[in-house]
Amino acid sequence: MTSPNPLKKKFAARKPTSGLWVTLESPTITEIAVTLGLDFVVIDAEHGHLDFKEILEHIRATRNSNTVPLVRIQEIEQGLIKRVLDLGAGGILIPQVHSAEEVQRAVRFAKYPPWGQRGVGSERATHWGMGLKSDTLLANSETLVIPLMETVSAGKCIEQICDIPGVDAIQFGPADYSASAGSLGDWEGSGVAAQLLDIKDRIRSRGLPCGILCRDSAELLKRRDQGFQMLGLNSDTGLLIRGLQHALKSLTAPRQTLAEAPAPRRESSRDRAVRRPKHDRRPRR
Repeated sequence: MTSPNPLKKKFAARKPTSGLWVTLESPTITEIAVTLGLDFVVIDAEHGHLDFKEILEHIRATRNSNTVPLVRIQEIEQGLIKRVLDLGAGGILIPQVHSAEEVQRAVRFAKYPPWGQRGVGSERATHWGMGLKSDTLLANSETLVIPLMETVSAGKCIEQICDIPGVDAIQFGPADYSASAGSLGDWEGSGVAAQLLDIKDRIRSRGLPCGILCRDSAELLKRRDQGFQMLGLNSDTGLLIRGLQHALKSLTAPRQTLAEAPAPRRESSRDRAVRRPKHDRRPRR
């Protein structure tokens, strides 16, 4: 992190924020998000096919903007967290959390000494060494660490997770939480919706913002009204699929038949006589 984190400032001001989840390789997707003025993009490196080069290009597309690039890493691993942050990510999302100890380890890997164990490198995050001192000092306070609340076990110890210094927000994963609760394949399984709202209230009572990915506009407004501050507008693939499905549905819908206009009546000699000006009405020979 090489400048004050605008997303962190909005969290502190309790302002709602919006962003896009990125799963496809083209950095144009992130450029569009930046152009639209979104607060963040989450580059998903847990699932799918994105490699470090593609992650870098998405991060690069946010340069000199207020759109903060976050990376969802695939696991809590020191070298992985270090490389993602060295590329210039403004923060990381930590998946499949089960305990406060796991989150403590992730925070330690994401912070430089004396806060943690992150190694110092001359990469993008330090302007290739030209901002070694200023950038590393800034990174410890500005780099976001956001655990995902997507297991029943994490829900049971959410207060301990929230109280860990260096945790900035909690992102919800309804589908994984549902799987953990015995409803594999459901976005929100039986009883899960109420459980998630209860956990959300416990997190907010600790002063932390909550995030969630929404699948459509109706869900987006519902989550906003429920008090979620970090709103995922959808993923790139989700928006693409839903847009295409909507277009296909419109194309295959029964065609509306328009009432046929009556055929024009053929003009008679009498009609022509009526239309002729009075001064031009000469007797026919």
